[in-house]
Amino acid sequence: MGAATHSIVAIVWRIEPVSVETILIFVLAAVAVVVLVRWVAERTSLPAAALLPIVGIVYAVLPGPNISLDPKIILTFVIPPLLYSAALDSSLLAIRRNLRIVVSLSVVLVLITALVIGIGFQWFVAGATLAAGIAVGAAIAPPDPVAALGVGRKVGLPPRLLTIIQGEGLLNDATALTILSVAVAAAVGDGFSWGSAIGKFALAAAGGVLVGVVVAYVVRLLRKLRDDPLTANAISLVTPFGAYLAAEELHVSGVLAVVVAGLIIGHYAPLTGSGASRLQTTAVWRLVDFLLEGFVFLLIGQQLPRVVRGLEDYELSTILAAVSISVGVALLLRPVWLILTQFLPRSLHTRLISDDTDTDEQRVVAQRHRIGLPGREVVALSWAGTRGVISLAAIFALPLTTDSGAPFPDRDLLLFCTFVVVLVTLVGQGLTFAPLVRALGLRANRSDQAMLRNEARSASVEAALERLSEVAAEGDPEEVRAIEATRGQLKARLARYQGRIDLLRESDSEDVPVSPGYEAGLRVRRAAIDAQREELLRWRDAGRLPDEGLRVLQRELDHEERLLPDRPR
Repeated sequence: MGAATHSIVAIVWRIEPVSVETILIFVLAAVAVVVLVRWVAERTSLPAAALLPIVGIVYAVLPGPNISLDPKIILTFVIPPLLYSAALDSSLLAIRRNLRIVVSLSVVLVLITALVIGIGFQWFVAGATLAAGIAVGAAIAPPDPVAALGVGRKVGLPPRLLTIIQGEGLLNDATALTILSVAVAAAVGDGFSWGSAIGKFALAAAGGVLVGVVVAYVVRLLRKLRDDPLTANAISLVTPFGAYLAAEELHVSGVLAVVVAGLIIGHYAPLTGSGASRLQTTAVWRLVDFLLEGFVFLLIGQQLPRVVRGLEDYELSTILAAVSISVGVALLLRPVWLILTQFLPRSLHTRLISDDTDTDEQRVVAQRHRIGLPGREVVALSWAGTRGVISLAAIFALPLTTDSGAPFPDRDLLLFCTFVVVLVTLVGQGLTFAPLVRALGLRANRSDQAMLRNEARSASVEAALERLSEVAAEGDPEEVRAIEATRGQLKARLARYQGRIDLLRESDSEDVPVSPGYEAGLRVRRAAIDAQREELLRWRDAGRLPDEGLRVLQRELDHEERLLPDRPR
């Protein structure tokens, strides 16, 4: 990826006037706005990712200092942790089952989008070059799945569609940035070479995967050596930056390295580390996601004045042609591609069933992934192509001049086209995605999902009971007494899970049926925990229990409450 990649990796926030007080005011105001917009989004069912850019635009047109995006912090300090967190939360197995369509969208469609926009600019935009067109096409091509995933989870989109959207979002950034680096090198140098472009792309992708695997192995080794919650969190927080910087130093795809490392570490997380470490790490990454996503979507809207200022030297017809090509290809090529891929030979839609898929249940699950997408799912995926901050980060990273010292061709026009595409997709598609999904009637079968979870819970309890029988056979008297107490608790839990399974089997609805006894049990358990908390506070306030002791006991109750579901499942 070479020097061109390093020119892409250059994002810095510039705040005028630069002072500690001004920066602090901006940060506090941004946090307040993010929290407020999140509150509004929860009560209106509108995605925060679509509302925040609107708020940013409103602020940008008001008098006063503004924040401008200028390339190193986003790609170096914001994108890696967001991608890593998303990879940790993804399913490596689910992505593998849907790998063909994920690769189709995240690699092939990104390549085609960049090429079509590049040719469109060369043919229909006065003075535009193929390399410049491919550069803006590469920036526009990768959808940002945050808005679509947020809405999809809220409206109950089927798990397979969520996996495809998430998998696409994890992999397409690496494809787009690699294409962009090749296009930039062509635009500022001697021109475009297909052989060189393909070679650089293959090297960057293979190298990124290899670095990601190595980083994942090193992290797993470190966590085996020491895995207390604080150390585990520290390692987790620095992992995406380490993977990204290591890959960039080797001139391969840093984004792909971060994604691969996150997928592997997330897949093996249940086998390594303590429960306390996993709980704390999950909580930390949820906070990181909330703040970073809020900041970047707010930042998108604030780029409007800077982007518009660069259009003074362009004819209106040139601007309209460039914007029409960019927006038109971004909106239309995705559904066309999804429809075309459904007509491929059936064998290309199938996934080979592995040798370990030897049970009837495993074969049923595998069979579900052997066919293409139904029409409703194609429509939903077509409208899930919202663009985001990485598109702006990439296009803002275009160099100001070529190797000869001439201005980079049509740089301001490319910035404006990218901003319009981001705004149209993020706000337009983001605000209409939920109504579209509801109109299509796409909903996950919650009853089937609840059935699967309760069957898995029952199986885990039965395994525990079997293990207790093995331990009891060893004959330690102290352990036998403890085993009997534990066995009673496990049997009560197993009876509760079996009752849920029987209720789910009797229900004909796709929604999880409500059990009065189950609901009553949750209310009673919450009431008991509340009473315990109140008594502990009375002890603290009366001076009988120090605050340190209160925090220990309250943490125990918090973990107990954390185990209670918010709703029947």
